[in-house]
This record gives sequence, structure tokens and C-alpha cells, in this order.
Amino acid sequence: MDTVCEDGKKFLENLSGSGKAIGVLTSGGDAQGMNAAVRAVVRMGIYVGTKVYFIHEGYQGMVDGGKHIVEAKWQDVSSILQVGGTVIGSARCKDFRTREGRKQAAHNLIKHGISNLCVIGGDGSLTGANLFREDWKGLLEELIEEGKIDKGVAHTYSHLNIVGMVGSIDNDFCGTDMTIGTDSALHRIIEVVDAIMTTAQSHQRTFVLEVMGRHCGYLALVSALASGADWVFIPESPPGEGWEDQMCQKLTENRARMKRLNIIIISEGAIDCDNKPITSDMIKDLVVKRLGFDTRVTILGHVQRGGTPSAFDRILASRMGVEAVVALLEASEETPACVVSLSGNQAIRVPLLECVQMTQEVQKAMDERKFAEAVKLRGRSFENNLNTYKSLSHKPKEEQPPSNFNVAILNVGAPAAGMNAAVRSAVRTGIAQGHKMFAVTDGFDGFIKGQIKEIKWADVGGWIGQGGSLLGTKRTLPAKNAEAIAEQIRLHDINAILMIGGFEAYLGLLELSDARAKYDEFCIPMVMVPATVSNNVPGSDFSIGADTALNAITDTCDRIKQSASGTKRRVFIIETMGGYCGYLASMSGLSAGADVSYIYEEKFDIRELQSNVEHLTGKMKTTVQRGLVLRNENCSENYTTDFIYQLYSEEGKGVFDCRKNVLGHMQQGGSPSPFDRNFGTKISAKAMQWISKKLTETYRQGRVFANSPDTACLLGMRRRTLVFQPVEELKKESDFQHRIPKEQWWLKLRPLMKILAKYKISYDVSDAGQMEHVDRRLVRDFQNSITI
Repeated sequence: MDTVCEDGKKFLENLSGSGKAIGVLTSGGDAQGMNAAVRAVVRMGIYVGTKVYFIHEGYQGMVDGGKHIVEAKWQDVSSILQVGGTVIGSARCKDFRTREGRKQAAHNLIKHGISNLCVIGGDGSLTGANLFREDWKGLLEELIEEGKIDKGVAHTYSHLNIVGMVGSIDNDFCGTDMTIGTDSALHRIIEVVDAIMTTAQSHQRTFVLEVMGRHCGYLALVSALASGADWVFIPESPPGEGWEDQMCQKLTENRARMKRLNIIIISEGAIDCDNKPITSDMIKDLVVKRLGFDTRVTILGHVQRGGTPSAFDRILASRMGVEAVVALLEASEETPACVVSLSGNQAIRVPLLECVQMTQEVQKAMDERKFAEAVKLRGRSFENNLNTYKSLSHKPKEEQPPSNFNVAILNVGAPAAGMNAAVRSAVRTGIAQGHKMFAVTDGFDGFIKGQIKEIKWADVGGWIGQGGSLLGTKRTLPAKNAEAIAEQIRLHDINAILMIGGFEAYLGLLELSDARAKYDEFCIPMVMVPATVSNNVPGSDFSIGADTALNAITDTCDRIKQSASGTKRRVFIIETMGGYCGYLASMSGLSAGADVSYIYEEKFDIRELQSNVEHLTGKMKTTVQRGLVLRNENCSENYTTDFIYQLYSEEGKGVFDCRKNVLGHMQQGGSPSPFDRNFGTKISAKAMQWISKKLTETYRQGRVFANSPDTACLLGMRRRTLVFQPVEELKKESDFQHRIPKEQWWLKLRPLMKILAKYKISYDVSDAGQMEHVDRRLVRDFQNSITI
């Protein structure tokens, strides 16, 4: 089917699913976010005109047939977005492993006209799907011989199309940066770690936490990175000889520094160099015997699979579900079974078989004790996590020669969760590279007043999980006080500056860069790391703090909707933060299942408002009980939250009633999410590595002199990689009046929310359809940068 327009773009409305049927199933272990994926497949499938069938209880339901295969209606997936687990059930199935079982499954699918399968599960489930596809023709021939189907039916359903989505909390599948459920599992782990920290500090205790992951150490590694754990055990990187002495020495040193708490995180599949298991009880016994510390073991178990899915998982699963349907519509007999994957912030397709083979290669490398190879095969994100954890958790030896460079670090603008994790990472990375690190309190305000003092390795202990800005932050810009700041740089012999902040930090860096013409003191390497809940910084797809804010909004929307569970038909109008940037309103709309979200970037008028009210009124006359409308705080000067509330209230009379909520500063508060801790930690470490490189390059005749545009940069996530961009070059990408980038990647995702809310809308799918190969991606990605 030709879906390409004359300008080379592909649009969803040119794809037709008429006459096709899709079966959706969840298989293997459950994972939070699976329901969001099921919802997206069902609604997208119905939207393009296909029939969609639930296959209950995974492959077992496919083999058993009958009541286990049921056509799904639009309203069947209402109110499941926020539910953990999988509402259509999952089961292990021995029958499907036999040819006879697969033949019965094929017969049951054909009875319903299903020749397109969307499988949500782990590597075992997807391997089974690929085998089923390869057997399909032979199975149909056997069904013809047995008289169960005729040749005409076999011809109609001559090939089976398979698209997989990886639902697994372990994140153990090669070919995708994140699997559905991983981020939510990290939320559960970090919640427990944060809770344990408060009790453990009261009693000077050591805690050994065992987390899930089977043979993959991702959960253990990232939770160790996100909590600042003292030690971590993962199967891909076993501890070396004499690790018992090294671990006990580190625990002793931390206690000597008045650290009241020790945390050791162990993956359930942890092994030593000889492939022998390392258990949580072994670790506890070792600590008690050698050090006599009061030590407790906590095995998290299925807590990690439970609870509501995080905002990240809901958005990821929704995007993947939509992409899976598009992939099935575009599939032909020659198209290999594929997996919809995440690379950076891009949804891509990769051949299923290549992913499975690469995943098996990791286990083979571990079995053969090729642990360095196993780490590389896990991918760029895993390897970078491991290297970052090692560099931040082990204090360098005192005898390391100093670099004689002084680096200042400051927070600028409004506070954002994850800023403290970023500061901790920058301080420790800088010290590890031999620099003296100086903390500036209260942003440029503090710089002007000389509130600058050296900050040591131990000073940032325990910072990673704390919200807000412990350094203090102000919105003051430097231009009017450039001379005072230059004086302080001279007094403290500052050789480089790292700023962590939002649009004010970006403006501040531009002003310092412009001041180089007048003041030599600003001719030093300067870099900023974006940190703002608004996610409105040019040059970066993500900012530290935005994920935590999204989770706060999504959680509040869940609670607000739940508050109406006992009432009939209610619509909530909710105002989010973000200035003129609609990121929070748009992405939380997608993750909370909103009907519409109003943002500054997409102009709307009274006719559209009226149309939205009529659309919601129509839905409310069916079985739908609740509606959700989000409004970005600065989306319109005249169509205020009160105006929209009054309009919906008046027009909805007799059908639904309305409530409004202004979420306010709760979106900036709270403990940072695992994503923000991890992202802040890694992006700051990379910024410090850049500073070290630039200091070396620009040191001439006893001083640092850096005045070229590439020595005043913003470090941002662009599509798949972290990129250093001269702020001078970013000017042309910036709307300074409204403090937003001129182009924003997430605007492409806005139609998804409307499609899933039953609106007819144009959706550009030009980026979809290109199959990428796993091995090529790995080679390229190692050469590039890191992901989240």
C-alpha cells in the first residue's frame, strides 16, 4: 500500500486497516505499563479500521481459544492506563512449545480472521512468536489436510505478521534502551531505598537490598547509581579477587566519615568471577563477621512488579503501541518479525531475531566469563551507567596529582528535582580528575556577593535523593553585574564554570559569553546542563526535573480521577506549569489519558473549544464516566483556566459537571525520580569531562584563555545522543520572548493523545517504517554518546 504523499511524508490517514484483524496478547512476567500498550493497540487499531481482539492469558489463551479470544471495543480499555500488571492476563504455556499446540493456536486465530499479532512480553515470549511465524505456512497445510480449513481460507491468511513490544522490568532485552516496566520498577526500588535511608540513619545500620533482574543487573546498577549505594553486585561485572576486603574497607571508611548508613545493592543473579552465586545472606554474614555492623537484609521481590506505572512507562507504552499498529499495517510477507524499540527519544523498529540473538549472546559471554564483552553487549547505556557508578562511588587516592584548576559550579533559575544529583556528580567527577571544586550559593546573586567556597567529596554525600536545590538558586542574570562577577573569578582564580539550570542559565551563559569582549575573566570554559521542570531549554530534548514533574502531575491526575469514582460523569480542568512551553501539559496529557490539552504552541479559538466540549459531551453520553482537560498556564491570555472551566460547566449542563485544579508549585517539589537522578548524574559527569578537556586545550603560558564559541556550550540530549552546542549557535533556535525553542520534538506526539481520546486528526508517521539493525546500532552508538 502506497502511503507516501507527494512531499515524501507519510500520514496515518493514508493507512487503512479495513478487512484486517489484530490480536493483542501479554505473555510471560507482567510489567507496569503493559495496559497502556494494550490500550494504545486497541484504540489505534480501531482508529485505522481494523478489528482488534484481546487474547486473554497469553499463549495459553491462544491455544485454548473460545472465550479467551474476544473482540475489543473502544470503551473496554477505558481507565486501564494507570493500572499495573495486565488486565488481559498472562500465563506461561507449555502447550505452545509443541507443534500441536501452535497448530491449535493457528486454527483459533484463523477462526477470528487474525493474521496480525501484537505480542507484549519478554525475550521468551517474542522468541515463541517468531517460531510461530516461521511455522505458520506448515501449520496451515496441516490444518487443510485435517479438513479444519479450506485452501481459500489458507490463501487469505497465508502469512502471519508479528510485531513485538518488550514488557519486562529487567531491561534485559538487547535492541532497546528501555523496556516497558523498567522505569516503574526503579520507582518502586528507589521508594524503598529512600524509606530505608531514614530508618537506617537513626540506628547506624547497614542494609543489603536484593533486587530483581534474573541474569541482568540493570535494576541493581541504576538503583545503586540513583541512591548513591556503597557497593553493588551485578552478574555482568562480578567483583575481582579480594573484593571482600575491599568492600569491608570501604564500609569502614564511610563509617569513619560519620556516614551513619551503608547500603549494598545486590542483583538476584549476582555471581563471582567463577560464576558462583553471591547471595544477600552471604553479604550480610560477611559484614557482621568482619565488621560487627548491625546489618539487615531486605528482599524486594514482587514489590518491584507492582504499583501504578510511571509517567515514562505510560508514554513509552503508548508510543510503542501506536507504532506497533502502524508496523503491522505496513508489514508484508517479506517483512521480518520486528520489535518496536526506544533509542534515545526515538521509537524505531528492529528485527526480532537479531534482538533475541544479541540477548542470548550476553548470557553466552557471561557463561564463558567474558564479562567485559557482556557489559558491551548490554549496550551503551548500561556500560556508561557502570563506568559512572564506579567513578562516583570510589573516592580517588589522595596521592593523585592536582590539576591546579579551579572549577565553579552554580544553580541558576527555579529549583528542579535532580539538581542536587547533578551537583554531586559534577563535584565528584571534578575531584576525581584532580580539580578543586568551588560551590557558588544562590546562583549569580551569590557570585556577585562572593558566596563561593570549596566543596569536597564528602560534602555532597547523601545529596542524590534530595529535591530542590541545596546550593540555593536565584533567577538573577549576570550582565548588569558582570564586573563584580569578573572580580570574584579573579579573586578565587576560577578557571571554568558549570551552570545547572533552565532558561535563565541559558541566558546567563549567553551574557557571560558576550562579556568576553570586555572582560578576560570570562575567557574560560563555560558549560550549562539543562535543569527545569518546564523542559523549555533550546538545544535539549530533555531537562533534569521534567520527569519528576510529569510524575507529580500524572499521580495527581490519577487521584483526581479516582476521587470521582463514586460520582456520575465529571470533567476535570487542570492547570499545569511550564511558562509558555506546553511540554508538561502535553506529555502528562498522554500519560494520564486526557481528552485534550491546551498549549501556547498550538493556537486554539472559541470554535475549537466548543468542538472539544461537544466531543466530550458525546463521550459522556456513553459509558464514559470521567473527562480530563489540561491547560498550560500561559497557553492563552484570554482563555484562562476559569474561562475554560465556566465554558465546560455551562455547555455540559445536564450531561456532566466540572471541577478545576491549579497544581502550582507541587510540580517543582518532591524527591527526584530515578530518571532525573540518573540523567542528572550522567549528564553532569559528561559536562565535567568536557571541562577537563577544554582546560587542557586552552591552557597556554601559565593561564587558561578560552574565547572561541565552542568553549561556551550547552550540553543537551538531541534525539539519541548528548551533544555540546555553542550557545551562540543556539540563538537562532530560540524564541527569547516566550522563552522556548522554536522547534520542539514532542509536538509530533501531540496527535497521539487525541487519537487515543477518539478524535480524528492528521498524524505524520514519516519517521516510522525504517528497520534498523542491532549490530549496526551498537557500533554507531559506542562511537557516539550516552543515552539515559
